[in-house]
Amino acid sequence: MNRINRRTFLRSTVLTTAAFRLAPRSWAQVPGANEVIRVAVIGFHGQGGSHISTLLKAPGVRITALCDCDRQVLEAGVQRLAKEGLQVEAYTDIRRLLESKNVDAVSIATPNHWHALGTIWAIQAGKDVYVEKPVSHNVSEGRRMVEFARKYGKIVQTGTQSRSSRSGIAQAVEWIRAGNLGKIRVARGICYKRRDSIGKVDGPQPIPPHIDYDLWCGPALKLPLMRKRLHYDWHWVWNTGNGDLGNQGIHEMDVARWFLGVMELSPRVLSIGGRLGYVDDGETPNTMVVFHDYPVAPLIFEVRGLPSRKVEPGAVGPDGKRVREEMDRYKGAQIGIVIECEGGHVTVPSYSSATAYDKDGRVIREFRGAENHHHNWLKAVRSRKPQDLHADILEGHLSSALCHTGNISYRLGAPKSPDEIREAIRADKDLAEAFERMAQHLTANGVDITRDKLILGMPLKMDPKTERFIDNPKADELLTRPYRPGFVVPASA
Repeated sequence: MNRINRRTFLRSTVLTTAAFRLAPRSWAQVPGANEVIRVAVIGFHGQGGSHISTLLKAPGVRITALCDCDRQVLEAGVQRLAKEGLQVEAYTDIRRLLESKNVDAVSIATPNHWHALGTIWAIQAGKDVYVEKPVSHNVSEGRRMVEFARKYGKIVQTGTQSRSSRSGIAQAVEWIRAGNLGKIRVARGICYKRRDSIGKVDGPQPIPPHIDYDLWCGPALKLPLMRKRLHYDWHWVWNTGNGDLGNQGIHEMDVARWFLGVMELSPRVLSIGGRLGYVDDGETPNTMVVFHDYPVAPLIFEVRGLPSRKVEPGAVGPDGKRVREEMDRYKGAQIGIVIECEGGHVTVPSYSSATAYDKDGRVIREFRGAENHHHNWLKAVRSRKPQDLHADILEGHLSSALCHTGNISYRLGAPKSPDEIREAIRADKDLAEAFERMAQHLTANGVDITRDKLILGMPLKMDPKTERFIDNPKADELLTRPYRPGFVVPASA
């Protein structure tokens, strides 16, 4: 497609929304070692654009289709590939895309609430899948994705790119597990990432005419749009998102669990947090501490969306220069992982590096290097061996579910005074220490937690084997969600 205008684009775009049906077995393409892998990208208003860029550079791969329920986004994607000399099929409806005989595999970067159903439908249609993090919107969805991948023998990669840091983070994990710094005392995930207010609206907002809102909602409840932006800010409402714990934080949660070497959910979880520092239409916490009580060592996760301290607009420092916002750091990590051990600690400040320190803070060893995560998936697509994947869907499910159970504790909690929280958590000294630092952080931002109270989450116990909570039907209800007819995530494979 060397040239494309809007009329040609609309003629080539499939706009119907008929019910999805399973693809005939003859459509289940399995590319051979020397065959071109034909890939479709589903959802590319944000991270999906990077998927396109990576796949364009991958050897032995051709992008053959694009899918997005935003027609403006879809048109721009088709035009972008036309400039690369590629003519692709264009779809607004994922069900029609999955019927295509010109697609072997799909790369999914939709909002979170579509990840599980899109993956399962693709598997049923005979496609291999790369799916962005978190792989699911709730715990049950993730387990279903694992079951479907195994039943149908499909290659499903999770978009946690740190797993492809083989000469970097992976070697640091092995080095720690070998006991080079003694036993792990606590694994910390750090997500100190600035998140501004998304604003307030007075009532339901109009849906842009170029977006099929029914398709956009898919498995989620079709609620009125009660925020300024449909795109991206879906992260901060429970119907479609999981907050920054399940947005940026899933990357760090995954690496923290990797260091611990645990392949099941934690038997006990407790969260503390709130959406503080501004009043807006967001629902998810912008400040949070999550405590996962693993037997090997606790995994503590911290989310901070506010800066290190409140800066008034136009403020000028003693040097006459404008004061700029900065974010907090913990042992060198702003968005990363800190593994504290008997003999020192390891800080992972990026997706591809780690540094080990002794007790006195001296550098002992550095680890660097990463491979292309999409290319690893494509390698496994050719070999047909899930063990070739750096981030198999099971890894993605477990790490995503740790975010979900942390959020469940928070959502079932209640506002408490600082002293009430201190009393409730005093037996867990590492959690108590993290809470005190969080309280100091909020004070530096002008937040009075004696007035604007934090939520003390409900302490939850889980059976890691069944992935259900113990004697808590109310918490079990949040392991899944109500689905709309036509967009139901199957209860079993």
